[in-house]
Amino acid sequence: MIPLDQLLSETARRVPLGQLDRTSITKLEKGGSDRSFYRIQIEPKRSLILVHYGESRPENARYGPLGEFLHSLGVRCPRVYGQDPERGLLWLEDLGDSDLWSYRHAPWRELRPLYRSALREIFILHSRGAARLESLWTEPPFTRELYAWEQAYFFTNCLGGFFHLEAGTLARLSVLPRLTRIAEALPAFPRHLIHRDFQSQNVLIREGQAFIIDFQGMRLGLASYDLASLLYDPYVALDAERREELRAYYGSLWREAFLTPPEDLGEAFDWAALQRLMQALGAYGYLGLVKKKAEFLCHIPIALRLLAEVLQRIPGLEPLREQVELCLAASR
Repeated sequence: MIPLDQLLSETARRVPLGQLDRTSITKLEKGGSDRSFYRIQIEPKRSLILVHYGESRPENARYGPLGEFLHSLGVRCPRVYGQDPERGLLWLEDLGDSDLWSYRHAPWRELRPLYRSALREIFILHSRGAARLESLWTEPPFTRELYAWEQAYFFTNCLGGFFHLEAGTLARLSVLPRLTRIAEALPAFPRHLIHRDFQSQNVLIREGQAFIIDFQGMRLGLASYDLASLLYDPYVALDAERREELRAYYGSLWREAFLTPPEDLGEAFDWAALQRLMQALGAYGYLGLVKKKAEFLCHIPIALRLLAEVLQRIPGLEPLREQVELCLAASR
């Protein structure tokens, strides 16, 4: 852990701070990340965010270049003031603390334009990103192996770790042929550049406009995966009617730009939602039980309910749906 006075000194080398004795630094609490976030207040109306990251997640060092790339596409995201990969330090524009999640209890007439703003930003990434990527380094693309890993992550950390299902039951469910076919079918669709963790806490709201953050896991994958990540976000749990409205709006953005919507927005959208919810449930179990961040365990019942809803629309996964519904009943 770098001392606070040293963090201020490192900041002063890159950003004019004025009198250091008038500058304050406050540590911020940020979810399940292994990074440390600080707000450096320079003047009453002037501040910036300092991120300190370790070496355990190499993608963190790519945040700066990826942020500049997003700006070049026209995607709203924090400006990057500077980065020191050797020390694991990153200086960003301070866009405030209001994220899309913080508006979750607002009436739909107020929430709708915020979600539409978020979808417009992710549409820009999906429609322009891959063609402009060139030599920029991102995470490895989604493959059959990655989809299979997400499924195993769910069985190990959620059904096994949290619900303590027997090994035989886990083995029987994890080899359902339909799961294998989904993991094989999804990589066959044309891939776009995607965020990978496009959920309500990774969308900041400033003056009614959405700004995308935490995009260091960006990679080639399916647009439907990002869309499902937001519409089936367990942190908010939108109802089915609003999910369909937003899904239709996202498709309209492609047509208004005289572009063909991604092929995976059809039947494969439910497959992508299945994958995303399995990944999220695996993460909640892992973070809650292995990383001892128990607050993540409270999201499991909502995510399970959403997963059960998706499973109702995918033939061939009835044994998994029945087990998920049993776990859901036990969690109430």
